[in-house]
Order: sequence, then structure tokens, then C-alpha cells
Amino acid sequence: MNSRPANRLIFEKSPYLLQHAYNPVDWHTWGSEAFEEAKKEDKPVFLSIGYSTCHWCHVMERESFEDPDIALLLNETFVCIKVDREERPDIDQIYMRVCQVMTGSGGWPLTLLLLPDKRPFFAATYIPRENRFGRIGLKELIPRIKEWWETRRNELYRTAEQNLKLLRRGEAKYIDQVEKLDETTLDAAYLYLVDTFDEQYGGFSRALKFPSPHQLTFLLHYWKRTGQEKALRMVEQTLDSMQLGGINDHVGFGFHRYATDRQWLLPHFEKMLYDQAMLTIAYVDAYQATGKKEFKDTACKTLTYVLRDMTGPGGAFYSAEDADVEGEEGEFYLWTEDEIRRLLPKKEADFTIRLFNIEKDGNFEEESTRRTTGKNIFYLKQSLSRIANNQKIPLKELEGDWETIRNQLFAMRENRKRPSKDDKILTDWNGLMVAALAKASRVFNEEQYVNAAKAAVKFIIENMRDSKRRLYHRYRDGEAAIPAFFTDYSFFIWGLLELYETTFDVKYLHLAISLNEDMIRLFWDEQQGGFYFTADTAENILVRTKEIYDGAYPSGNSVAALNLLRLSRITGNPEFEAKTAQLLQTFSNSVSQAPAAYTFLMIALDFAIGPSYEVVVVGDPTKDDTNNMLNTLKRRFIPNKVVLFRPSHVEHPEIVRFAEFTKELSSKGGKSTVYVCRNYECSLPTTSIDEMLRLLDASG
Repeated sequence: MNSRPANRLIFEKSPYLLQHAYNPVDWHTWGSEAFEEAKKEDKPVFLSIGYSTCHWCHVMERESFEDPDIALLLNETFVCIKVDREERPDIDQIYMRVCQVMTGSGGWPLTLLLLPDKRPFFAATYIPRENRFGRIGLKELIPRIKEWWETRRNELYRTAEQNLKLLRRGEAKYIDQVEKLDETTLDAAYLYLVDTFDEQYGGFSRALKFPSPHQLTFLLHYWKRTGQEKALRMVEQTLDSMQLGGINDHVGFGFHRYATDRQWLLPHFEKMLYDQAMLTIAYVDAYQATGKKEFKDTACKTLTYVLRDMTGPGGAFYSAEDADVEGEEGEFYLWTEDEIRRLLPKKEADFTIRLFNIEKDGNFEEESTRRTTGKNIFYLKQSLSRIANNQKIPLKELEGDWETIRNQLFAMRENRKRPSKDDKILTDWNGLMVAALAKASRVFNEEQYVNAAKAAVKFIIENMRDSKRRLYHRYRDGEAAIPAFFTDYSFFIWGLLELYETTFDVKYLHLAISLNEDMIRLFWDEQQGGFYFTADTAENILVRTKEIYDGAYPSGNSVAALNLLRLSRITGNPEFEAKTAQLLQTFSNSVSQAPAAYTFLMIALDFAIGPSYEVVVVGDPTKDDTNNMLNTLKRRFIPNKVVLFRPSHVEHPEIVRFAEFTKELSSKGGKSTVYVCRNYECSLPTTSIDEMLRLLDASG
């Protein structure tokens, strides 16, 4: 029980805001009430943006926001506003851009000082309590700002106006000129990734190392287009290194947020839903392309973690798990050698210590000091298949021995105090997870995954739409709130399209088409092209932004570009493809300057350039020949295609409502028949799987 009185954040649903509900800081939520109070009291605004699983957000809270002296300074000088960036990505995007312009970098916690009209005049990330190593502390900063507010306010106003001009100029850059995006753009993105590739450990930096799975997916598409073996090698090496390293939770599965070192060994321990989704997609695609069992195993283990630990009672998915336990980062995941020897019999302990490189003095280093802590992170130096081969023992025996021990360690770890879970449900991140589950089910023929995807969609449709059937962004504790952002639509539509191609249940296609119409109406820029992040009915916060950069996960515009292309080919509606062409033109200037920063958009460009395929299978789903044909399509890595199914035993199949061109397609001789069109040219129908693969350039 907290002995302090609660502030007004106690009435919120966000786990992040609730974490701050007993701070002595007089926190407000974002809204007109706070800004009206700032005007009335003639105070600037202290805006703090973070999220519930952010390590340095926790540090700043413990160090400053829980400190009565700092809280007193903040309350006297400012109207203080706390924002959950995951609930309000629109606010976060705008003020993060300000921070990047003003300081050259960004991150969380994000700290802004604003005029009462929301214009920013100061930006920073983490600020310590007191001056430290050249970084100003809140204890010194706040009195200085108070003095400037009283004596040099005109300078602050000029700074704020300049920042607003820079924000507006940043949006105007998209219409300055039009560059041609073509195969040379794809080549440029590939060559940049080659130049930045870590030949020893994989990935595209030294440290910090983020998974960035859409970069790997782009490289798989590029390999398929060009036959460039190095593109495939970079993917394999990176995925191999990640699944061996400490960034992969070998005991409980799932991936941590990023690695703080070059070797993927030392993770930042938070686990995000979007990472699990995007990495699953990358491993599934890589399994299709290579047939490597390890890639399938890693994808399945990642989904095991999501279904076990990140799934709510209604079937939708939670957002994240924290890195910290009671202020100690990674405490839940780390082991000492003595602990392992105490918990396991000697033979099993020796096996585990040798296999996962456990050291007496610890193999885990503190991020800031690089000092060993006496604790260990589990990691492998080689794959289990290679270890089994070197030791001349059957792989199944080695895997079985480790699985028995892993289950024991997992059960023991579950008795520890767990990291906190951010149990809010976000429509966009759930859309990514639906896409991952549907794709994994399709490729691995695993019904559990598609059932989980269906359950999540059902939850969102039943619980996260308003009276006009528009989506909400967030659900928690029985409440759906915050009108959906552009990514909520584009990511959820992606999930629905993947779910249709897995189940061929037309209701998912129907829903995707309906939501796509809403998305265009609410977010499309009729003057310049491209999609805004906020709807035309949303609150106007300084500027209305468009996002195209593919960062931790793809931008909404990149995903929408591919969705529109797929919908165009599925429905035969050329207007959807025209929208993608406009979108690419809108962002062409920025993209042409640094194509590798937009690798998911490059996937859409690859599809648009072609060759791409429309495949319609006509047959009886109860017959072996139909299922053999469909399963062959599912197993092969043929990325630039859409697949439709027309049941031959139904007189008026529902698919014809949405894809009228399938109306006259029929099975030949009572056999499952496939119709393949490539780049707007259609071949004669065939009942031969080999001929189908030849037409798809996939016979190898």
C-alpha cells in the first residue's frame, strides 16, 4: 500500500501513467485542462513522455519524480504533463522530432518544455537529478528556466516559433521535388546494407544492435529478385547470430529489445510485442527461403512465448514486458553458476554450464561500465545441430536433453518475481501479431497459430470499434479509448490480408476492404498524396505529420503501400495501385536520398516493379489435389504474389463479390485448377503443380 496520496493519474488506464500516480509531482494528463491551467497561472509546461517498460524512464522516476524536493520545484515552476508514448504516438512523434532537431538525438524518457500554446522551447531525453558528467540536472535546470520565464521570455518565444517553423519545413520536404523510384533504388538500399553489414556477427551496426527484421525481409525479397547470394547470406548470418545470442531468451523464449554489444550477447531486457511479431515474420520467410530447421524452431518458440505470456483472456495481445525487477535490469533472466549447480543435479548442471557458456565470475557485463556482475546470460557459440555434429551425437538426443533441463529451469525461474507486464492492447501491434501468426500457420501448417490470430481479430472487432465502426487505438481494463491512428488501420489490414490467405475465409478480406476504405477517407492527403498519421477529425497538435521512416517497426505508409498493391491485385481495382503510385511519388525525394532507411517501403516497391503474380486456385477443399496445390503455394518463398481460392463446389461463392474476375473461373475435368497471371498477363489454366511452379518461376 502506497503511503503517499495519489495524483490525478490514478484515474488513468495506462500502466505507464499509473506507475506515476503516487509521485509527489502534480501530474496532469494531456488535454485542454492542463494547457488552460498553464495559461491561467502563467506557467510553462513540463512534458514528460515515456512508456511502462522503459529502463531510463524508471531511473528518472526513482531519482527525480519521486523526490519531494524536485517535485516541489516542478510544481512551483510548471504545469506538468505525463504522456504514454504508446497510447499517444501522435504526441510522441511531434515532440521527438523537436528533440532530434534541437539536440541531434532522441529517445525515452523524452522531456520537453512548452509554452502554454504547446510550442516547444527546450528538449532533452533523460535528465539526472543533479548535474552529472556535463549533463545538466533538474535541480539546476528548473530554477534557470524559472528565471528565463520571468526575465527572458521573449527569447523562449522566439525559440519556440523557430522550432515550429522547422517542424513545418520538415513536413513540406515531401513535396519539394519528385525522384524516380525504380530498381536502382532497390540496388542502392541493398548496397548500403552491404556496406554497413557486420561480417563477423551479422546485423548492420557495431553496437547498439537492433533486430530491424524488415531489413532482413527486404534482403530476402532482393535475393529472390536478383539471385544475389550475399543478400541471402547476410540474412542467414544475422538470424543465426540473434538466435544464438543472449538477445534470445533461451529458457523462456521470445526476443529482448536489442543488444548493447556487437555480438548480440548482452541484451536490453524488455520484450516488445512488435519485435516478436516482426522477428517471427523474418524467421518464417527465411525458413521458406532456406528450409533451415533452426529458423522454424526459433519462429515457433517466439510464438510459444507470445501465446503463453502475452495473450489476454479475450485473445488479444499485451504490449510489453519490463526489463527491470525492483530497479534491477535483467534480474529475472540472469543466473549464477552456483545457482545452477544448486538447482540441478551435477550431470545436468555440467551440461548446461558447458552448453551455454556459464562462468563462475559471470559472463554478463553492466551496460555502462562493462564490469562483470557475477551473473550469466544464456547464449550459444554454435547451433545445437553443429554441436551435435561435432560431438557425434544425435541432434534429437541433444535437443531432448536440453528441453528436459530447460523445463526445469523455466519452472524455477517462474518462482522469481516477474518483470511487470504492460497489459494494454494496441490495435496496430496486434495487427502485426495477427500477420505473424497467420503467416506462420500457413507455412508450418499449425492450426494453433491461425486460431490465435482469429481470436485476436474477433476481440478487436467486438471490443475496439465505436458506434460508427471506426477503430480505437487502445484497450485496457474493460475500456476502449483513443481514436485509432493510421498505423492501427494499416497494420490491422495487413494482418487481415495474411489471415485471408491462410484461411481463405472471405470475411477477413471483406473486413480488410472495408477498413481500407475508412483509412483512405480518414487519413489520405488529397492535395499532396500519402497518409497522415492522425485522422482528419483528430486533435491538431502543432502540425499534422506523415511518417515514412521504417524504424523499430515499419511505418504506416510503407505497410499501406504494400496492402494497397495486394488489394488491387485481389479485387482487380486499379485505384488501389494508383494510390500506391501516388504515395511513392509523395515520399520519393526523401526515399531516394537514403533508401535503406525505408526497407519495408522497398518491399512494396519491389512488388510494384514486379514480376508479381495473381494466383487463383479453383477446387474442392475436401479433395487431396486441391490441398496439395494450396500447400505447395504455402511452402514456397514466392513473396510478390496474392493467392485467392474459389471453391468449385459452390454455385455462387462469396469471393466473387470482391474479386469479380473470378466469376467465370472453373475447374478443368473436375480437378483442382490454378490460374496464374504475371504482370497483368494471364497464362492458360493448369491442373499440374509442376506447371504452376514453372509459371511462378519457383520450380527450383
